[in-house]
Amino acid sequence: HREHFRSPFRSQLREFGHFAPFPKKTSDLATVEFQVRHFFRRERISAILVEPIQARGGINVPPKEFLPLLRKLCDEHGALLIADEIYTGFGRTGKWFACEHSGVIPDLICLGKALTGGFPLSACIGRADLMDAAWPASTGEAIHTSTFLGHPVGCAMALAQIKEIERLKLPKHSAELGKFLLDALASIQDSKSKTQNSVRGLGLMVGVELSLPDGKSATEAALTAVKTLLHRGYIFLPEGEHGNVISFTPPLTITKAQLAKAVGALAEILNYE
Repeated sequence: HREHFRSPFRSQLREFGHFAPFPKKTSDLATVEFQVRHFFRRERISAILVEPIQARGGINVPPKEFLPLLRKLCDEHGALLIADEIYTGFGRTGKWFACEHSGVIPDLICLGKALTGGFPLSACIGRADLMDAAWPASTGEAIHTSTFLGHPVGCAMALAQIKEIERLKLPKHSAELGKFLLDALASIQDSKSKTQNSVRGLGLMVGVELSLPDGKSATEAALTAVKTLLHRGYIFLPEGEHGNVISFTPPLTITKAQLAKAVGALAEILNYE
């Protein structure tokens, strides 16, 4: 999502990999559709890879029509729709998977992070015909493999993690606390604050974008707030293209009281600065 992240590796992509803008509002969808259709006409596009909610890009929640639009375009051109749910999966947004909010079923879903709650394991799940095509009946050696593929300890931890998420009903908990968090963050704007705050998110995936009165990104204020909060025992990350979005992505087991304390600490810092 940041040009200086992409530029050193752009030449290695060669003709593979094209980027379309991520829509933040409904009026952006026409531009997205135009760009994607242009790629389908001019390039050999086999799949669209998308985050249902943009994470490190700034906690950007797209219009509800976004994923259905991509599904439609992929179906029209025989391409796969791949959802990157590594950040958003397993209850983070108030549903097991973020693509459920729009009712769209991807062809493939990439998973990680909350899959095990910390143990290094990732997974790709998808339609049976696609998975069978990638891993057909064995002839002695798998076509696609890796040293730690199907690691038994990691898989056991993933199964245990999923059972705990189900037992504690964490997607529902995330949805309920997410509403509380959005309301609490929306109320912290103070007349003494030097920044303007814009709050967005779903479930316990929420961002507070800081802007200056002239509309420019308040990157310095966001970084100062994050550092100050860290000294007080709160871990936040600066997200977005300009690093001016403070993200709230706590453990799904967090309590309302703990969230309220974190919001209070942020409010104190922003309104003091």
